[in-house]
Amino acid sequence: MAVCETCGNDYDMAFEVHAQGAVHTFDCFQCAIEAMAPVCEHCGTKVIGHGVQSGEHWYCCAHCAREEGNKGIVDRVMAGTSA
Repeated sequence: MAVCETCGNDYDMAFEVHAQGAVHTFDCFQCAIEAMAPVCEHCGTKVIGHGVQSGEHWYCCAHCAREEGNKGIVDRVMAGTSA
């Protein structure tokens, strides 16, 4: 059995996440997200999808990035146009 590094649960179905040279042990995806997901710098939500990065800053969506003054960031590009 392995102990979840977020909640401390000793669980027989725990799993490891290998990221940036470190190994993390969790008992569920919720604990993994809580420990590893970046936080949107505008609204404070956990970024669990692709998110948007502008320089060293992370946002959950283009709207939040624009609210923080990052111009020209969109969530998607219209078909037939280049990004």
